[in-house]
Amino acid sequence: MTDSSPFVRLGDLTAPAFASALARNPVILLPLGSHEDHGPHQPMGDYLLADLIAERIARRAHELGAPAFVAPSLPYGVADYFGSSPGGLALSAESFRSVLDDLLHGLLRHRLTRIVILNAHGGNVPVIHQAALALRRETGLVVPSFYLWKVARQLMEARIPGGQARFGHGAEPLLSLNLALRGACVAAQGEPARAPGSVFGLPMSGFGTVNFEGLQIEVPVEFDAVPREAIEAAWAEGSTELGVEVAEALVQAGARFVAQVHTSPGTVPGSAG
Repeated sequence: MTDSSPFVRLGDLTAPAFASALARNPVILLPLGSHEDHGPHQPMGDYLLADLIAERIARRAHELGAPAFVAPSLPYGVADYFGSSPGGLALSAESFRSVLDDLLHGLLRHRLTRIVILNAHGGNVPVIHQAALALRRETGLVVPSFYLWKVARQLMEARIPGGQARFGHGAEPLLSLNLALRGACVAAQGEPARAPGSVFGLPMSGFGTVNFEGLQIEVPVEFDAVPREAIEAAWAEGSTELGVEVAEALVQAGARFVAQVHTSPGTVPGSAG
């Protein structure tokens, strides 16, 4: 965003318009998400939710005096347990790392040294860490990863004491956030009714685990159903109102963090670069 432009997405700006904004050394937000099974009641594309939040963070950061722009979201995350689910699209860890490396170096090529990753997929976490660590060793630049759903969970837990059972894949915090920001997509799906899958006649009880006589046994399989307990608890208690409140708190926290990055050195003393 420039002082005279309402645009915060790189895709909405012309190259000359953005070139004029480079003098303010803006923060670039890089949203990363996934396209995978989030249960029978929520849309697969959590990258779209991350993209909406990223735009709000950029606008709020600008209000705080920290110019920020949103790079196009990467819609595919690292493959984990849901590659086999209908519609699930994912990248191998190697492919994701290669794409992320190219994106980060592409930003550095244009002298953009203030970068914040807005991550929206747990499977991305270890690869993001590897890429960011390699970049720091190479250049001295620190690229932080603001894990949207992890922060959102902390913000939501503070608002619903004793609600731990509601959190998990396909449950909170995404359910209430989706209700608040993409409510039509949730309403169109209906009540979650699909049962979890099974292996050896044993019910799936988590990501890659089955329940055997109360014991959690790991099985190296993908499956197209998510654990029901958290989903059912979230479905009974999740709300648009809670989602609106947490989304606002998430945007505020994200914008303050962006402002912190904008005003502080982004290198480690003694590192390369």
